[in-house]
Amino acid sequence: MVLRQLMYVVALAREQHFARAAKSCNVSQPALSAAIRQLEAELGAPIVERGHSFKGFTAEGQTVLEYAKRIIADSEGMRQDLGRLKKGLIGRLRIGVIPTVLPVVSLVTAAFHARYPLVTIAVYSRTSIEIQRGLDNFELEAGLSYLDNEPLEHVRSTPLYREEYILLTPSKGPFRGRDTVSWKEAGEVPLCLLTPEMQNRRIVDGIFRSIGMQPRPALETNSIFALCSSISAGHWSSIMPKTLLQVFGMPENTRALRLVAPETTRTIGMIIPDRDPPSPLASSLFAMAPSLDLEGQIARSLERKIKQPRRAARRR
Repeated sequence: MVLRQLMYVVALAREQHFARAAKSCNVSQPALSAAIRQLEAELGAPIVERGHSFKGFTAEGQTVLEYAKRIIADSEGMRQDLGRLKKGLIGRLRIGVIPTVLPVVSLVTAAFHARYPLVTIAVYSRTSIEIQRGLDNFELEAGLSYLDNEPLEHVRSTPLYREEYILLTPSKGPFRGRDTVSWKEAGEVPLCLLTPEMQNRRIVDGIFRSIGMQPRPALETNSIFALCSSISAGHWSSIMPKTLLQVFGMPENTRALRLVAPETTRTIGMIIPDRDPPSPLASSLFAMAPSLDLEGQIARSLERKIKQPRRAARRR
């Protein structure tokens, strides 16, 4: 058995197609198929369901796949540790980030890059469920997600900041002149919200249920960009994390009102797989997290973002 054969098994599971798996591994399809048959012969067990095309893994193949993922991850961790002894931490750090955290993820990645400049960082926009799956399957080293809303399994976690919610609404709408609005009032205006597969939307729905309401959004989207641009059009209001203003600022002709009754927040944190030994990349990122002061950085940045449009309006 060689590591290359196990990499082919993992590639086949990922691509679900012999030709695509071979291409991703930079080998011919006959070479990949031959290597998997050789591994089957060595293990004395069938790995792949036989047919003209890929039909799936046998029960034995599923077991081989789980070991293959673990062995490949441990092999990469060994290379990272050896590289760290020679010239510092190296490798590719893959981070899954829920969409509502994307506006502030640079506060994490920039600090990590400054400390470990030889590491390549890859950031992927993922739902919380996809992040959990990516950590379980050795496809991600870390995730930035909610810690206190839906159960997390087999992870180590550390909090980063509290997510606050605002109603972004037209300046000349029904709430003009106000700084706060109740969730009940917010549920009575036309809303643009994220789609139900996003955990942020499930949080919003849960808060509405707690006060006996069910939102009926006029528009749904799974894109943060589409959400903010829709608000700018002036037709809808939206309930969103305050941190989204970090990227988009305060859209023209809108107001950000603090949501009250109930006042609620959720904890955003960093998660890594609960494995021993941990990935050197994951453990280094995790160890750095408490020193970031994301709560303070976000507060200062948002204060500047919100003040800028007000100053521009006074100049006009």
